[in-house]
Amino acid sequence: MPNFDLSAIWEQHTAHEFFTRDTEATLDTMVNDAYVNHIPVMTGGYGKEELRRFYSTDFIPKMPPDTTLTPVSRTVGADQLVDEMIFSFTHSVEMPWMLPGVAPTNKRVEIPLVVIVHFRDGKLAHEHIYWDQASVLKQIGLLNDPKLPVFGAETAHKVLHHTI
Repeated sequence: MPNFDLSAIWEQHTAHEFFTRDTEATLDTMVNDAYVNHIPVMTGGYGKEELRRFYSTDFIPKMPPDTTLTPVSRTVGADQLVDEMIFSFTHSVEMPWMLPGVAPTNKRVEIPLVVIVHFRDGKLAHEHIYWDQASVLKQIGLLNDPKLPVFGAETAHKVLHHTI
């Protein structure tokens, strides 16, 4: 079994998503039957045709220009990688992949985000992406009942600084 540098493959994939913003280059890092599942809102796609539509219409062009990914931890196994990060942005554009049907609020959002990436034959086979949607909704002003045990950017700050 060949030994692939999973971190390098993942870094190349995310560079195409967030920096070069190139759908075809992003897809070239993936197997034909790859899938992406944004667990909290059930967006993403299965197979290259669905993913081509998803990346080219719902994800890459709908990424706020000030988006930052701050690495927290990475675990790499034989065929899987887990990244924990802080995902930060200003909700200045419609984001159908994260906030389907929600108009831009121009609010700042900072959330812990976890990605579990499985690889096959040196390419991405799937991404399971998790975040706390209640925290996102609180930060953009759509969830503001003070009786609910929901926090905003404090969750990201606690991950980075271990205290609030």
